[in-house]
Amino acid sequence: MAQIFPKWWNQTPAFALVGTLAGGGAATFGVYWWASPWHTDVGYAPKQPIEYSHKLHAGEMNMDCRYCHTFVERGPHGAVPSSQTCMNCHSQVKKDSPKLQPLRDSWASGKSVPWVRIHKTPDFAYFNHSAHVGVGVGENRAAIGCETCHGRIDQMVVVAQNQPLSMSWCLDCHSNPAPNLRPVEALTTMGFKADLTWAEKAQQIAATLHPPGSLSAAAKVDADGHLKTYATAGCSGCHR
Repeated sequence: MAQIFPKWWNQTPAFALVGTLAGGGAATFGVYWWASPWHTDVGYAPKQPIEYSHKLHAGEMNMDCRYCHTFVERGPHGAVPSSQTCMNCHSQVKKDSPKLQPLRDSWASGKSVPWVRIHKTPDFAYFNHSAHVGVGVGENRAAIGCETCHGRIDQMVVVAQNQPLSMSWCLDCHSNPAPNLRPVEALTTMGFKADLTWAEKAQQIAATLHPPGSLSAAAKVDADGHLKTYATAGCSGCHR
């Protein structure tokens, strides 16, 4: 009786295995890359109801971030400025500009300008601005600068998300915060560069901090040379 299938058909399982591995690898890479916040979130720049230029206000005019984002040092949120804050200037400057009509309407009606939020951590992750812009106590007081998370806002005509705000990105800083620390008085300074004196001070301050999820604090060697692992403040530090 003649064979129904050719001899090479015996290699089908091997071909299927290779195809599965190759396809699975490609799919894994595709999800890892295309679904990563570095690809899906970084660069997000929605159209806003008013064409507000941070390059003009924070850059050329050198306005302090805290004039508009008033609660960033005292509260969990950076806070979007109220229409009254904007009108402190624009009741006199460019008060008849057609581009600012939504602002004047908001001021007159009492309804907020429908700004589109750009930077947002997931609802299941707790984030407090005040706990980041001011860390440590006493002589070990320092800050995480605005540009660390938001980028060079002073150069952005249209604000875009600069960092992924992902869990791994947060843990990288929690495990080694020193490179992102700066003097409190330089909180809003754009283009801050640490000198050697501050770099050493930052390392000392970082050693006093115990942010949740710090991978560098997950394992320590005790005086007897034994390796001990710790929960590093637990998951509940961020997932409450």
